[in-house]
Amino acid sequence: MAFTDYYKILEIQKNASTDDIKKAYRKLARRYHPDLNPKDKDANKRFQLINEANEVLSDPEKRKKYDQYGEDWAHADQFEKARQSQQHASRQQTEDPFAGNFGSGEYSDFFEQLFGAGAGRRSAKFRGQDYQAELHLTLRDAVKSHQQTLTVNSKNLRITIPAGVEDGQVIKLKGHGAPGANGGPNGDLYITFVITPDPVFKRAGNDLYTTINLDLYTAVLGGEVNVETLDGKIKLKVNPETQNGTKTRLKGKGFPVYKQEGVSGDLYITYNILIPQNLTQKQKELFTELSKLK
Repeated sequence: MAFTDYYKILEIQKNASTDDIKKAYRKLARRYHPDLNPKDKDANKRFQLINEANEVLSDPEKRKKYDQYGEDWAHADQFEKARQSQQHASRQQTEDPFAGNFGSGEYSDFFEQLFGAGAGRRSAKFRGQDYQAELHLTLRDAVKSHQQTLTVNSKNLRITIPAGVEDGQVIKLKGHGAPGANGGPNGDLYITFVITPDPVFKRAGNDLYTTINLDLYTAVLGGEVNVETLDGKIKLKVNPETQNGTKTRLKGKGFPVYKQEGVSGDLYITYNILIPQNLTQKQKELFTELSKLK
């Protein structure tokens, strides 16, 4: 199998920073995401390679091994152990020519077996590589538990997304990463949720915040106003002489608490009082009368 250059996959230079890697990954992951290319097999393969590259290069330790060992980076620990064993054996032979029998020729054979095409490589079991993926949701998507289908390694995987997931939250699906080598266990799949901003609500933990406009007359005299919640619109009583910037709380009308069925945060509403415009002459006269009464 030809060597895969992860730097080329992400279209970055070898001296790219962590932020450069993150930006490149997000840009390419969106471009080649299976949801946007449902019938494009090449785009799907590219998407998987992008995830593999990000999984390695975004991890400083894995990136260091990759830069040093290239295609054999996943077996770097075994190589280091073999090298240390050879150095230890060499020291023993220097101190006592009759101690140990692990010569340089045998070390070379061992290295070939571990990393080349020898019997050791055929028999050694290695765990598969982990996959990283992003799943983009709207705030409204994350309100209720639902199922979505992901394409992982050319296979469709149907997962249940619990209500209340947060932006940046990561879940692990054990055994859904790359296949292991020589009968070794599969890697895992790590899914990061990306919640897009909502035009109405701002989320902070399990609480929601919104601002609604209130006409001057309702603010002064009191009345009712329609308020949008995640469950639909409700009528909310407005007290007379409500001031601009007044906040009110609707308990239990916020965001569902993750994996706590029936439990939600609160909804906080801030009133923005609108000053009337394009007043008629009669309205101006009435406001003038009011100002004189003050």
